[in-house]
Amino acid sequence: MNTSYIFLAPGFEEIEALTVLDVLRRAGMDVKTVSIADDNTVVGAHGIPVKADLLYSKVDFITPEWLILPGGLPGAENLSRYAPLNTLLLSQAQSGKIAAICASPGVVLGPLGILDGKEATCYPGFEKHMPNAIHRDAQVIALDRIITANGPSAALRFALAIVANSMGDSVAQEVGSAMLFYPRTINFYF
Repeated sequence: MNTSYIFLAPGFEEIEALTVLDVLRRAGMDVKTVSIADDNTVVGAHGIPVKADLLYSKVDFITPEWLILPGGLPGAENLSRYAPLNTLLLSQAQSGKIAAICASPGVVLGPLGILDGKEATCYPGFEKHMPNAIHRDAQVIALDRIITANGPSAALRFALAIVANSMGDSVAQEVGSAMLFYPRTINFYF
């Protein structure tokens, strides 16, 4: 299994980034946090500093499993303005996997055309940034290579959908059950 990367920009939504990091590591996935800033310490939308594992400028993104985008403002906007990440996302969209939550499906993926013609969800009000997507009012939409979620309350379901895609439904169910989370269904389409 290849490494997955969670991108941190100043103003990221802490619960969305750290929940995904925690759940993927519980499942045994190789996942690293990546700062797009010039410093490993990135301050989230609620003033919580988080030390990223890596600096974007120092990473060679060779065949990543997942590129994961937390939301939050201005975090999602900062991700969307970071040209190297946009280039990486466009390349990944051709054959890799991308997951985005909250504002990021609209603010980051929508303008790049990555969601065009695909079912997706996002934080309410950000649909306007992804006019060519098939918007669904759901917590999580899990497609084969793209997973989107609508906000902080969906962070655990979002993370488990990534685990289910990479490691199978039984592993996602096992991790979720150990955390006392019992989804109604394993398909993560809510």
